[in-house]
Amino acid sequence: MWITSSLTTALTPTAVALGNFDGVHLGHQQVIAPILPKPVTAQAQALASSNLEQFSNPETSGSNLDLIYPTVATFNPHPREFFSGQAWKLLTPPTEKAQQLSVLGVQQLALLPFNRELASLSPQEFVEKILVEQLQAKQVSVGEDFCFGHKRAGTATDLDAIASAYGITVHIVSLYKRQEQRISSSIIRQSLAQGDIDKANRFLGRPYTLIGIVEKGQQLGRTIGFPTANLHLPPDKFLPKLGVYCVEVSHTSEPSNLDTNLSSHPGVMNIGMRPTVKGTSLTVEVHLFDWSGDLYGQTLTVSLQKFIRPEQKFSSLDQLKAQIQRDCEAARDFFG
Repeated sequence: MWITSSLTTALTPTAVALGNFDGVHLGHQQVIAPILPKPVTAQAQALASSNLEQFSNPETSGSNLDLIYPTVATFNPHPREFFSGQAWKLLTPPTEKAQQLSVLGVQQLALLPFNRELASLSPQEFVEKILVEQLQAKQVSVGEDFCFGHKRAGTATDLDAIASAYGITVHIVSLYKRQEQRISSSIIRQSLAQGDIDKANRFLGRPYTLIGIVEKGQQLGRTIGFPTANLHLPPDKFLPKLGVYCVEVSHTSEPSNLDTNLSSHPGVMNIGMRPTVKGTSLTVEVHLFDWSGDLYGQTLTVSLQKFIRPEQKFSSLDQLKAQIQRDCEAARDFFG
């Protein structure tokens, strides 16, 4: 996938899905679907891949073919962060978002720098400067509640009217619902904050994941028989409710320095302050069942499957050890 934060380096022409797409949930996928190409032959796929590779090499970038690139154009930072001045935690930080979009078949992620200049564009100017001049859009897809331009003055209907004058086809996608409830990033955030992993995963269309690098911790888990991998996560990653979870763990790649590949391995994860041992900072620790090996420095993907219990303080390490044992038994029962 080609990722750019400068529209001067965007692959053009494009078919563009516009929005924040935080989470890349089932509703977002409905908006993205219209800009994806229909199934093509292996020869055409190879041709498109070859052309994308050429754009990673400035010496060959002039030889692009007449393709239309399925593109997601989103905003960085998130508009809420820009207007509030406060950091906004993301369900899918940029790297994770790119991974999810690539799985869907999106070939390009354009991270539009959300600054005062972009925020001040009128709907007409946004279409002319961003969609027409820079992205050379041939198609655009948005949700029916999409708003754009200065003070969100433009609606999806306005976009259709303005873009049609430039020969751009606009797809306006109806809101996607599950059991009469609209699927949204806000609902997913709320579900995660409440520990309702089942609902969050249903709306995402996949398990919610935490992706991080294993770093050295205090190694207290080893002393009570439950060694853990301590994960360092992106600082802008949204964390679910503090507590203990059933999880499946895998490598984001297959490292060559491990004797055993880690793929969908069951375990338990704790997110919290570790009050029993007087912890002073938030940690994310994963205990893998029946696993021995050195994971330091490896990047792991942790898929949340079920919330077991909230974080709590115990009066002794023995009580903590006994509870962790019960947590592990509950998780093993869950995985069968």
